[in-house]
Amino acid sequence: MYIAKNNEYYMAPIEYLIEKLELQPHPEGGYFKETYRSVGEINKDSLGNEYSGKRNYSTCIYFLMTSNNFSSFHKVNQDEIWHFYEGAPIQLHVISENGEYSAYTIGRNFSKGEMPQLVVAGGCWFAAEVSEKDSYSLVGCTVAPGFDFADFTLPSRKDLVSKYPKHEKLITRLTHQ
Repeated sequence: MYIAKNNEYYMAPIEYLIEKLELQPHPEGGYFKETYRSVGEINKDSLGNEYSGKRNYSTCIYFLMTSNNFSSFHKVNQDEIWHFYEGAPIQLHVISENGEYSAYTIGRNFSKGEMPQLVVAGGCWFAAEVSEKDSYSLVGCTVAPGFDFADFTLPSRKDLVSKYPKHEKLITRLTHQ
């Protein structure tokens, strides 16, 4: 988001984005605001056993991270689509249920292999961080079926390291406890 000042445009300060977009702290780190929740719902009997009840078709949020914080390793049952809006690229770290690690860069510099959109498969553990010092990243996250905190798991560092000991260094760096 850019702010016009004397007919010139400047990157918006982080505080401005938090206020303008009405963002709140997120339990995994960073700031968020839900911007969409479909009216339509999927009945429990049409969902897998990992769901405790009906879910909206889809939900969407703004998500803001700074280089001073990160999105801690967590997982959701649903597929989550990340959409890059502005700021520094994001490094997204994914550990599959069987322990395979993958890293992706979400951004707009295609010549450096960045992608403006990325899908994280439901059930994978993932964390994200801003790739540049003294910067921020503003993204959107779309979840289908719609997000519900009942589908959200924020593990302790100890539990995730015990499950994936070969990724201990990464997990330790990208968990809050």
